[in-house]
Amino acid sequence: MSVVSLLGVKVLNNPAAFSDNYRFEITFECLEQLQKDLEWKLTYVGSATSSEHDQDLDCLLVGPVPVGVNKFIFEADPPDLRRIPTSEILGVTVILLTCSYDGREFVRVGYYVNNEYDSDELNADPPAKPIIERVQRNVLAEKPRVTRFAIKWDSEESAPAEYPPEQPDADTLDDDEDAYGAEDDEGGEEVDGEPGEDAEMEGGEDIAGPPKSAHEKNQDEMSEAGSEDLEAESSGSEEEDIEEEEGEGDADEDMDMGDGGDKGAPEPSAKSHSMGQSHSGDTVMVH
Repeated sequence: MSVVSLLGVKVLNNPAAFSDNYRFEITFECLEQLQKDLEWKLTYVGSATSSEHDQDLDCLLVGPVPVGVNKFIFEADPPDLRRIPTSEILGVTVILLTCSYDGREFVRVGYYVNNEYDSDELNADPPAKPIIERVQRNVLAEKPRVTRFAIKWDSEESAPAEYPPEQPDADTLDDDEDAYGAEDDEGGEEVDGEPGEDAEMEGGEDIAGPPKSAHEKNQDEMSEAGSEDLEAESSGSEEEDIEEEEGEGDADEDMDMGDGGDKGAPEPSAKSHSMGQSHSGDTVMVH
């Protein structure tokens, strides 16, 4: 079970000009006293073909974190145009909001972002050199892709199992080949899904294995639509805790993270890829 649970994310300025700062209202719950700060980071994926154009727009530390439900504003700079290929400025790309504890990432929220001109004329016949002052971004805030990772927190007991449990007596057990081998050899039927695919379980909480880099994960995280309501407000959030199962292997889920102000952003297909107050009144320090 995760010590820190992300309850909601709201994109406060959306749509906005390409050169405007990103602003998020983040709500999370802490179940135990933490010894260290939480590290939040926003990454802009500048190209669908190479990770060298990825940019960390901003990074901040939040702490000490009081036990309970906390809320703060995360503001990040816009991307540096000099690090984005000209052909990649317009169109659909991805931003990744991540949180880590003691260098271990435990949650990642991915959003599609559509960059286009603010007029139909320019969109129909875009100039060879983009006019940045006329480019508007629209974050697809209603359909974030949320991925959680099981990590070790402050105690060894919280560390996820890295290997299967030892079974010293396994070699002395009777061979089950007679009971099950024949059926397997004859091509027994697959249960709950096609061969090689994981069966989906309604209501289950997805836990992923060790995180990959932003560029390696952007296609996996932004693959399928669908949503699950996650209320960012404090009312009811304490009573509806999300239970997480320990496990390995990547598994993503779509979640609604509150009102993001999204206004008609097209379904993406072109590319893959501060001080705050807790609800209890405690101050969350943002470094």
